[in-house]
Amino acid sequence: MKILIVLIFSIVIACKKQDEKVVKPEQPNIVMFLVDDMGWQDTSEPFWDQKTLFNERYHTPNMERLARAGMKFTQAYATPICSPTRVSLMTGMNAARHRVTNWTLKKNASNDAKDEVLDFPKWNVNGIAPVPGIERTVYATTLPQVLKDHGYFTVHAGKAHFGAIGTPGESPLNLGFDVNIAGHAAGAPESYLGTENFGNGKKGKEVWAVPGLEKYHGEDIFLTEALTLEALTSLATAPENKPFFLYMSHYAVHAPLYGDKRFMQKYLDKGLDEKEAKYATMIEGMDKSLGDIMDYLDKTGQAENTIILFMSDNGGLSAHARGGEPNTHNKPLASGKGSMYEGGMREPMIVKWPGKVKPGTVSNDKVIIEDFFPTIIEMAGIENPELVQNVDGVSFTPILSGAQGQNENRPLIWHYPNKWGGYGPGIGTASAVRMGDWKLIYFYKNETFELYNIANDIGEHTNLASQNPEKVKALAGVLSDFLREVDAQLPLSKETQKVVSYPDQKLTK
Repeated sequence: MKILIVLIFSIVIACKKQDEKVVKPEQPNIVMFLVDDMGWQDTSEPFWDQKTLFNERYHTPNMERLARAGMKFTQAYATPICSPTRVSLMTGMNAARHRVTNWTLKKNASNDAKDEVLDFPKWNVNGIAPVPGIERTVYATTLPQVLKDHGYFTVHAGKAHFGAIGTPGESPLNLGFDVNIAGHAAGAPESYLGTENFGNGKKGKEVWAVPGLEKYHGEDIFLTEALTLEALTSLATAPENKPFFLYMSHYAVHAPLYGDKRFMQKYLDKGLDEKEAKYATMIEGMDKSLGDIMDYLDKTGQAENTIILFMSDNGGLSAHARGGEPNTHNKPLASGKGSMYEGGMREPMIVKWPGKVKPGTVSNDKVIIEDFFPTIIEMAGIENPELVQNVDGVSFTPILSGAQGQNENRPLIWHYPNKWGGYGPGIGTASAVRMGDWKLIYFYKNETFELYNIANDIGEHTNLASQNPEKVKALAGVLSDFLREVDAQLPLSKETQKVVSYPDQKLTK
């Protein structure tokens, strides 16, 4: 009996020692680096199968550096307009579901442009809300809140644009961030210059003035640089026992175009007009910010335990405010910001995950902005977090591990029942779906279809809808089924005051 007791005791001690050896893997730091209005071609790092003249124009050595260290995605998508993308990133929801389908600013106020044919639905003009019951908001558990609840120190730096003025979503501090640097309701800065106090003090422009950077007022410093310095200061003072999540969300390269004098002359020397030279300096300043963050991680010994995700919030601005010919700045992609064509929503995306992602790799798998939410949560080692919303995004961690063809048969959906202020090809009230190589766009104003094979026609030059009625029917069904499933809002006909037809309904008329 004594021998049996001793044996049992020995087994218990051995099991206890074995348990003590099981150490929970250290949670990685995570940097989400989001650029505003940066197009697929606004970089010296090609995201196509060939280098273009635009890739020769811009100078982004740190994007090249990040691509060498991680995985580059050639078919990464956001939405055509900024606020829908940001809400999808923060919630994991498709824009059709969260209903923040246009850009937000003032409480209960729509920013839809006027249209002679359509009226627009009562979308969620007030953005995200962390609590229920606030009118015209989407109630959701946000990404930073999930990370904070699971031990992360969360830092917001730059553009927020999550909620309207006077609502909880106006402040990142209400959405799970421990620190907020310069984030508020507006989606653009009044000025990029410290010498202009970043727009503070301009009468009638208060809504656009960048808040919280008073220490740089009057200083000869560009906004992108000031945000980076403040972000790194926050990381340097982060609690030592917590991993950090840095949401580095630049105002650049959103209009108004300002020249960063550190880089201006070389672009003028290249022969660019003043507007395009200014734009190029804003791209390079953004890239320097990326490099400064990577340098900081290297110097502090945190690089090997830090994930970096690089993304833009919509296609490059091209319809107005730029130099040269409008709607050409993203070629070979058609159009730009605001458009349902590839130029409006295909983005430069890179992920560095030391020990997980093979350096210098390229993925042609298709991902969309809401996929970042479940991916980052999985990266953080968080399982089954409590959420109040339904998540549409799908984690792309299998792709990062080398799997291919993960999303070949998965439909990607875009829904924009609104009207933006710009004009150009594909800019309008529309919904779209991509499955495999095929992409269908449905324009509500005239209830018309456009069908493209993106693999063969990346510039969307040839509408194949009339030649492939069965493909149109199949994709229209997929798109309509999803819109019905999420109870998506549709525009109304001014003439009849009835809701415009779903895509599949139009085909049966």
